Amino acid sequence: MHTVERHAPRGMTAFVIIWIGQFLSLLGTSMSRFALTIWAFQVTGEATALALVGFFSFAPVILFSPIAGALVDRWNRKVVMILSDLAAGISTGAILLLYATGRLEIWHLYVAGAFAGVFESFQFPAFSAAMSLLVPKDQYGRANGLVSLADSATTIIAPVLAGILLGVVGIGGIMIADLVTFVIAVLAVLWVAVPQPVRSAEGLAGVGSLWSESLYGFRYIGRRKSLLGVQLTFTISNFFDSIGMILIAPMILARTGNNELALGTVQSAFGVGGLVGGLLMTVWGGPRARVHGVLLGFIGSSLLGLIPIGLGQTLLVWSVAAFGWMFFMPIINASNQALWQAKVAPDVQGRVFAARRLIAQISGPLGMLLAGPLADRVLEPAMQGDTWLNATFGPIFGVSPGSGTALLIVMVGGLGIMAGVIGYALPVVRTVDTCLPDHDATPSPLQG
Repeated sequence: MHTVERHAPRGMTAFVIIWIGQFLSLLGTSMSRFALTIWAFQVTGEATALALVGFFSFAPVILFSPIAGALVDRWNRKVVMILSDLAAGISTGAILLLYATGRLEIWHLYVAGAFAGVFESFQFPAFSAAMSLLVPKDQYGRANGLVSLADSATTIIAPVLAGILLGVVGIGGIMIADLVTFVIAVLAVLWVAVPQPVRSAEGLAGVGSLWSESLYGFRYIGRRKSLLGVQLTFTISNFFDSIGMILIAPMILARTGNNELALGTVQSAFGVGGLVGGLLMTVWGGPRARVHGVLLGFIGSSLLGLIPIGLGQTLLVWSVAAFGWMFFMPIINASNQALWQAKVAPDVQGRVFAARRLIAQISGPLGMLLAGPLADRVLEPAMQGDTWLNATFGPIFGVSPGSGTALLIVMVGGLGIMAGVIGYALPVVRTVDTCLPDHDATPSPLQG
């Protein structure tokens, strides 16, 4: 066993192998998600059902993050990544079995999503912390661009491939393919050597009970106001983005009469935009002051993406706007990830990154819960009835099904711009790259 480990791929080579496995796994998961989205909307005809699927899948990721981060710093990160992938495979397998026996119901998607979400809470801190040791610091931006590239490429390929496979092997065949990709992802991680970090002064200071270590990340971020400020801007952005993202599929399906090809085309446009943005980050590495990639990305994604999606009423406009929105996402995420990897010592990244994720994304599940009822119960009836909203915004958005949802998307897009504006208005956020030293540049503040 030790001989195999000594000869296993390491460093950047190991990162690329893991990346390939995760890319294929993401592709399979995205195909399953696309197929099940179509199935869920056909069964219910409501945006609320899709919003609840998103909520039950996403909320456990956020809620379990602090405990997951503490355990990631205690456990072998290679084992954690494998267990996370296996749990996702079990979730897909359960849905496949229910579908094959004709027993699949909407609530099954909620339960399966919640189960997978608990284990997914381990994947992000484990993979991010492992990457910090596999990749040289000056390549963080490019490596994270490569991660974003995988996310975006699956967004392009998955809807098209799923659309083709739906007519050939059906939903069941797509989920079987998803299970195969999980196996490949696990084998990729098993193949490589994933280093464990050396204990730093910060790591030693954070040792304690599981509960204490679960809270350590929050204490760490709370003492660094610049990092806290950056994450609070993500809290704002993610709240509004989560509402917009969850509503795009039902809006397009409502405006096109459940046209699966139209939805697939727009989702592919999302992927193309993210692919181009990811390629740019992979080649460029992002701005020297990484915070600009974050804050300008917030403004650009809403101004050139989310708002035009809601205003548009044709497939061309939706597709161009979808490209614009997702173009900025790799720049935002890779810049932010590189910033945190440079500032936080590797042996506490599990806890800190988990806390960081909760702070940034805790608003996302709330947005998902609000999105469906606001669209289905408030704005859709208002835009199709004799109301002041209809009289005021009807000439812009129309009065057909989907018009109220489109209005809500534009509203949250406008509010989403606030995240970038607030960040630039606060010096503690605007200067995070220079006011806070890298973890390997000077002694930690915890050392006095």
